Amino acid sequence: MIPSSMPSPSAVEGTAPEAIIARDIAKRAAMIAPIFILVFGLIWGMNGAYSTAYGLAIVVCNFALAGALLSWSASISPGLMMGVALFGYLIRLALIFLAIWLVRGASWVALVPLGITIISAHLGLLFWEMKYISASLAFPALKPSSPKPVSKESSAS
Repeated sequence: MIPSSMPSPSAVEGTAPEAIIARDIAKRAAMIAPIFILVFGLIWGMNGAYSTAYGLAIVVCNFALAGALLSWSASISPGLMMGVALFGYLIRLALIFLAIWLVRGASWVALVPLGITIISAHLGLLFWEMKYISASLAFPALKPSSPKPVSKESSAS
Protein backbone atom coordinates (compact mmCIF):
# COMPACT_ATOMS: atom_id res chain seq x y z
CA MET A 1 0.00 0.00 0.00
CA ILE A 2 1.25 3.49 -0.82
CA PRO A 3 1.62 5.74 2.23
CA SER A 4 -0.70 8.73 2.18
CA SER A 5 2.25 11.16 2.22
CA MET A 6 3.54 9.84 -1.10
CA PRO A 7 1.74 10.83 -4.31
CA SER A 8 0.32 7.95 -6.29
CA PRO A 9 1.71 7.36 -9.76
CA SER A 10 -0.45 9.10 -12.29
CA ALA A 11 -0.28 10.71 -15.65
CA VAL A 12 2.94 12.36 -16.77
CA GLU A 13 2.42 16.11 -16.83
CA GLY A 14 3.77 18.58 -19.35
CA THR A 15 4.41 18.58 -23.05
CA ALA A 16 4.77 15.34 -24.98
CA PRO A 17 8.39 15.16 -26.14
CA GLU A 18 7.65 11.95 -28.06
CA ALA A 19 5.36 13.74 -30.48
CA ILE A 20 7.84 16.60 -30.92
CA ILE A 21 10.65 14.16 -31.67
CA ALA A 22 8.51 12.15 -34.13
CA ARG A 23 7.57 15.37 -35.95
CA ASP A 24 11.22 16.40 -36.08
CA ILE A 25 12.21 13.00 -37.50
CA ALA A 26 9.49 13.33 -40.16
CA LYS A 27 10.93 16.73 -41.18
CA ARG A 28 14.40 15.23 -41.49
CA ALA A 29 13.01 12.33 -43.53
CA ALA A 30 11.45 14.83 -45.92
CA MET A 31 14.88 16.41 -46.35
CA ILE A 32 16.62 13.13 -47.22
CA ALA A 33 13.79 11.61 -49.28
CA PRO A 34 14.73 13.21 -52.62
CA ILE A 35 18.34 12.08 -52.25
CA PHE A 36 17.39 8.48 -51.37
CA ILE A 37 14.82 8.29 -54.16
CA LEU A 38 17.18 9.76 -56.75
CA VAL A 39 20.15 7.55 -55.85
CA PHE A 40 18.15 4.33 -55.61
CA GLY A 41 16.21 5.29 -58.73
CA LEU A 42 19.47 5.66 -60.64
CA ILE A 43 20.69 2.28 -59.40
CA TRP A 44 17.45 0.21 -59.61
CA GLY A 45 15.33 2.27 -62.00
CA MET A 46 11.79 3.44 -61.37
CA ASN A 47 10.97 0.37 -59.29
CA GLY A 48 13.85 1.27 -56.98
CA ALA A 49 12.56 4.82 -56.68
CA TYR A 50 9.02 3.63 -55.90
CA SER A 51 10.30 1.09 -53.40
CA THR A 52 12.46 3.71 -51.71
CA ALA A 53 9.54 6.12 -51.41
CA TYR A 54 7.41 3.33 -49.96
CA GLY A 55 10.17 2.39 -47.51
CA LEU A 56 10.53 6.00 -46.35
CA ALA A 57 6.76 6.19 -45.85
CA ILE A 58 6.93 3.05 -43.69
CA VAL A 59 9.72 4.55 -41.58
CA VAL A 60 7.94 7.88 -41.06
CA CYS A 61 4.68 6.12 -40.19
CA ASN A 62 6.56 3.91 -37.73
CA PHE A 63 8.07 6.90 -35.91
CA ALA A 64 4.78 8.82 -35.99
CA LEU A 65 2.89 5.86 -34.55
CA ALA A 66 5.54 5.41 -31.84
CA GLY A 67 5.29 9.08 -30.87
CA ALA A 68 1.49 9.01 -30.84
CA LEU A 69 1.29 5.84 -28.76
CA LEU A 70 3.85 7.03 -26.23
CA SER A 71 2.26 10.47 -25.92
CA TRP A 72 -1.17 8.93 -25.43
CA SER A 73 0.01 6.42 -22.83
CA ALA A 74 2.06 9.00 -20.91
CA SER A 75 -1.09 11.03 -20.39
CA ILE A 76 -2.62 8.04 -18.58
CA SER A 77 0.16 6.50 -16.46
CA PRO A 78 3.88 5.70 -16.47
CA GLY A 79 3.13 1.98 -16.15
CA LEU A 80 0.99 2.02 -19.27
CA MET A 81 3.69 3.99 -21.06
CA MET A 82 6.25 1.29 -20.25
CA GLY A 83 3.92 -1.41 -21.55
CA VAL A 84 3.16 0.56 -24.69
CA ALA A 85 6.87 1.12 -25.28
CA LEU A 86 7.58 -2.61 -25.17
CA PHE A 87 4.51 -4.08 -26.82
CA GLY A 88 4.07 -1.12 -29.17
CA TYR A 89 7.54 -1.87 -30.52
CA LEU A 90 6.57 -5.46 -31.21
CA ILE A 91 3.30 -4.40 -32.84
CA ARG A 92 5.09 -1.82 -35.00
CA LEU A 93 7.61 -4.46 -36.12
CA ALA A 94 4.68 -6.67 -37.11
CA LEU A 95 3.13 -3.75 -39.04
CA ILE A 96 6.40 -3.17 -40.91
CA PHE A 97 6.51 -6.86 -41.78
CA LEU A 98 2.88 -6.72 -42.92
CA ALA A 99 3.52 -3.61 -45.04
CA ILE A 100 6.35 -5.40 -46.84
CA TRP A 101 4.57 -8.74 -47.09
CA LEU A 102 1.49 -7.18 -48.71
CA VAL A 103 3.48 -5.65 -51.58
CA ARG A 104 6.30 -8.19 -51.96
CA GLY A 105 4.91 -9.57 -55.22
CA ALA A 106 3.88 -6.26 -56.78
CA SER A 107 5.52 -5.36 -60.08
CA TRP A 108 6.82 -2.02 -58.80
CA VAL A 109 8.58 -3.43 -55.72
CA ALA A 110 12.32 -3.99 -55.66
CA LEU A 111 13.01 -5.67 -52.31
CA VAL A 112 16.71 -4.78 -52.05
CA PRO A 113 16.28 -0.98 -52.16
CA LEU A 114 13.17 -1.31 -49.99
CA GLY A 115 15.11 -3.21 -47.33
CA ILE A 116 18.14 -0.93 -47.51
CA THR A 117 15.88 2.11 -47.22
CA ILE A 118 13.97 0.82 -44.21
CA ILE A 119 17.10 -0.21 -42.30
CA SER A 120 19.30 2.76 -43.17
CA ALA A 121 16.53 5.35 -42.75
CA HIS A 122 15.57 4.02 -39.31
CA LEU A 123 19.16 4.02 -38.09
CA GLY A 124 20.23 7.18 -39.89
CA LEU A 125 17.28 9.25 -38.74
CA LEU A 126 17.68 8.05 -35.15
CA PHE A 127 21.37 8.91 -35.09
CA TRP A 128 20.69 12.26 -36.76
CA GLU A 129 17.99 13.05 -34.21
CA MET A 130 20.21 11.95 -31.32
CA LYS A 131 22.34 15.02 -31.93
CA TYR A 132 19.37 17.25 -31.10
CA ILE A 133 17.83 15.34 -28.19
CA SER A 134 18.17 16.72 -24.70
CA ALA A 135 18.34 14.25 -21.84
CA SER A 136 17.79 16.88 -19.18
CA LEU A 137 14.59 17.30 -17.23
CA ALA A 138 14.66 21.04 -17.91
CA PHE A 139 14.27 20.50 -21.66
CA PRO A 140 12.82 16.99 -22.10
CA ALA A 141 12.52 16.95 -25.88
CA LEU A 142 14.69 18.94 -28.22
CA LYS A 143 17.65 20.92 -26.99
CA PRO A 144 17.02 24.65 -27.08
CA SER A 145 19.16 26.71 -29.37
CA SER A 146 22.35 28.06 -27.86
CA PRO A 147 21.67 30.57 -25.10
CA LYS A 148 21.98 34.24 -25.84
CA PRO A 149 24.97 35.86 -24.18
CA VAL A 150 24.08 37.88 -21.12
CA SER A 151 25.17 41.47 -21.33
CA LYS A 152 27.12 42.94 -18.41
CA GLU A 153 24.56 45.72 -17.88
CA SER A 154 21.67 43.28 -17.34
CA SER A 155 23.68 41.01 -15.02
CA ALA A 156 24.89 43.92 -12.85
CA SER A 157 21.39 45.06 -11.91
